[in-house]
Amino acid sequence: MTVGPVKNGAVKYYCPMRCEGDKLYDAPGFCPVCHMKLIPLEEGGEEGEHGDHPGHGMAAVPHGHMAAPSPSHHDSAGRHKKESKRVYSCPMHPEVKSDRPGTCPKCGMDLIAETGTPAEEENRAYRKMLQRFVVAVAFTLPVFLIAMAGMIKTIHLESVMPVRAWHWIEGVLALPVIIYAGGEFFKRGWSSVIRRSPNMWTLISLGVAVSFLFSVIALVFPGIFPPQFKDTNGNVGLYFEASTVILTLVLLGQVLELRAHSRTNSAIRALLDLVPPVAILVKDGKETEVPLDEVEAGNMLKVKPGGKIPVDGIISEGHAVVDESMITGEPIPVDKVTGDRVTGGTINGNTVFIMKAEKVGKDTLLSQIVDMVNEASHSRAPIQNLADKVSGYFVPIVVGVAVVTFIIWALWGPAPAYVYAFVNAVSVLIIACPCALGLATPMSVMVGTGRAAQSGVLVKDAKVIEQMTKINTLIIDKTGTLTEGKPSLKTYRSFNGMSDDDVLRIASSLEANSEHPIATAVVRGAHRKKIYPEKVVQFESITGKGVSAVYQGKKVSLGNHRMMEEHAAIIPADKVKMIDEMQKAGETVMYLIVDGSVAGVVSVADTIKETSYNAVRSLQKMEIEVHMLTGDNELTAEAVARELKLDGYRAGCLPEDKYNAVKAWQDKGKIVAMAGDGINDAPALALANVGIAMGAGTDIAKQSASITLVKGDLNGIVRARELSGAVMHNIRQNLFFAFIYNTIGIPIAAGVLFPLFGLLLSPMIAATAMSFSSVSVISNALRLRRK
Repeated sequence: MTVGPVKNGAVKYYCPMRCEGDKLYDAPGFCPVCHMKLIPLEEGGEEGEHGDHPGHGMAAVPHGHMAAPSPSHHDSAGRHKKESKRVYSCPMHPEVKSDRPGTCPKCGMDLIAETGTPAEEENRAYRKMLQRFVVAVAFTLPVFLIAMAGMIKTIHLESVMPVRAWHWIEGVLALPVIIYAGGEFFKRGWSSVIRRSPNMWTLISLGVAVSFLFSVIALVFPGIFPPQFKDTNGNVGLYFEASTVILTLVLLGQVLELRAHSRTNSAIRALLDLVPPVAILVKDGKETEVPLDEVEAGNMLKVKPGGKIPVDGIISEGHAVVDESMITGEPIPVDKVTGDRVTGGTINGNTVFIMKAEKVGKDTLLSQIVDMVNEASHSRAPIQNLADKVSGYFVPIVVGVAVVTFIIWALWGPAPAYVYAFVNAVSVLIIACPCALGLATPMSVMVGTGRAAQSGVLVKDAKVIEQMTKINTLIIDKTGTLTEGKPSLKTYRSFNGMSDDDVLRIASSLEANSEHPIATAVVRGAHRKKIYPEKVVQFESITGKGVSAVYQGKKVSLGNHRMMEEHAAIIPADKVKMIDEMQKAGETVMYLIVDGSVAGVVSVADTIKETSYNAVRSLQKMEIEVHMLTGDNELTAEAVARELKLDGYRAGCLPEDKYNAVKAWQDKGKIVAMAGDGINDAPALALANVGIAMGAGTDIAKQSASITLVKGDLNGIVRARELSGAVMHNIRQNLFFAFIYNTIGIPIAAGVLFPLFGLLLSPMIAATAMSFSSVSVISNALRLRRK
């Protein structure tokens, strides 16, 4: 197969990062700017030897614009299949994306996979860096011992060989560390200079290069140096040990960072590992074990005791007690019966059931959660702009400080002044690493959004985390948000000699023949009371009134006031007040009429969720006003608001009313969050500072919202607020560590403590502090996993 457009028999190549726009190169190799491997350009859209489309996962874009990744394929677990393109991005600059591992052309950091990176891939990168570190240690240790031998009186290396010969051995041993172990760092530093994007590698490569080149020149041409640089034997002091030790310590920091990075992705990998690799397909009475990616919507699947539910669907036979904690964060198992929905990745209890697959592959809730977590963890929080602005000026300022340090020590320092000037200037370059500053925000966001997903809170964008901590007004819908969103049995009372249970038994016997939602509520409520329908005959559904039938030889009816009027039935005088109270509480009352007289009542209501009570109290304790806007009637709205002790409510709201209400509160200076689950909530969700969609809501509501609650109750909002606060607190801690580290470290490295205490910071100690500053930021971010 022909690879790339052939011109005079030559294949053209391009850089996947588009460093020089659409420039093509005539030969394979590496980009002269960012050093990423050049890729062959295919002809006419045909697949080349790599099987990729033109751009190899990066769309052709004008210079200066980052290309969007090509869409990838998923298996039914949400994992990328082998043939799909994995997208890599920079943890400090999420807009930088590539289809393969490499380094960021802006800051030089290793790109990390946006999706849950397989453990073997992470281990491969870790092993590669560890190998370089081992080589560095193997050659640095003898260099260090030779250099330090002169400080130990009992060791006399000059008795074995002349000092100059030992210096040559140091230089030879340092070469593998500089060229092999640390060679990549110099490429990154040079790339940052070429691109005029100074970063941590600019400082590291400059400091190490100056130390090493100084030592090489001093070794080969010692005569060109002034007496200040020479000892009594005429030998110039060398810094091979400083350059090798610095690189070794930087490599150690990189090794520790790679290990820490793998832990930040653990939440996503844990989600991906929830689904089983296979499912049990039931077809024509036979059971067959099939790979999960072969399951299709409509398939009947068997779930065994203790097994993981493979995909999203509905129970068609049997019942289950399902552990949904890994998706919703709720520890209590949930009872499921025929007709109830189950979610892929949750765990079955001790029963066997048959389910009908509804959503498979990338359509499952678990896959959507993974995609959402990936998107959020690689987005930018507004607070990161501060770090970016500082980083933009940071490196030039540090280089300037290093130059000033050299001049001050050279002019006014003690003898040998030039040696002090050189060492302190190098220490300033090495210790001033902006990496910790750049990692402060993205690491916390990555860990925080992953932890939130495990608690059933899906965050669409990092800026929402910051906004959520500022919310002071919460607007919530009633149906499906504060309440269950579907009618359930509330009250059943007898007005004559029969018992209350008899009233419910007759009512459920009638409603068992109807498909109306209220009928379903009555029948389900009776089941929970262990009261089961009995046979009726001559069943009739009367539109707008209710139902009628013959039960045990008696004509019975169940319906509203119109049904009662049709039978000329009258409510007993002593029951009128009770019925009025039921209606004021928002209950829908149905009258049971037996042989022409009212024998009792049955009511249903959209029940307030048990979780709503504590959630509202918790939100109000956080100084958040909770207001309800509902399209329901005034009586029902007032009853719910009174019972939950809300700060305010409004009934009979249309979609534009909710939208206008959000805008009105924002005009008053309020930071507004809106929680809802229906199409009518979408405009308000989109306008609010933070839109919160309930997990059971409509797709358009979820698309309009910036946070989705998997469980669909207000406790999720409490969790979202608490986690957002924890993430922002963690980010501020990281930024404080990074700022205070450089504020204190750079002056010490420059030698401000020398006049008072005689203390100087060697380049090797500066390198140690620099490496562990980044690791400390990542380690602090990892604490969020325990929140």
